[in-house]
Amino acid sequence: MAMTIKNVPYYAFAGNAREAMEFYQSIFGGELNVMTFGQMGDPSLPADMAELLAHGHLTGGTIELACSDYVEGFMGQDPYEIGNHLSLSLWGDDVEEGRSYFEKLSEGGQVNMPFEKQMWGDTYGHVTDKFGMAWPINVSA
Repeated sequence: MAMTIKNVPYYAFAGNAREAMEFYQSIFGGELNVMTFGQMGDPSLPADMAELLAHGHLTGGTIELACSDYVEGFMGQDPYEIGNHLSLSLWGDDVEEGRSYFEKLSEGGQVNMPFEKQMWGDTYGHVTDKFGMAWPINVSA
């Protein structure tokens, strides 16, 4: 049985995502899993991005929270400023349900990254809806 899609707050940080997530872990408990941009294996990656977090995920404590370091220009991102650092991501294990949300949110909006299988094994896409709100959607492998 599919777990269905759920909402997970997703923060973007200006280069200090690991420090922030470790801080939240010290307060709320749980397990912190991280992946750096360097671990993703992209040979075109600038060296100064290698240790930044491509993804962090805090689970099993009081809250569930995900994050990454905000990299201007990555996936069409504008310069970092307060207001564009939080998105409400959708996570789950049902690819068709995730695809349905992605397609509906894309109507009149902009696809920043197509909803497709990614190098880390999950199916992921990123869309900005017609109201300018960002929606990352990740479905577990």
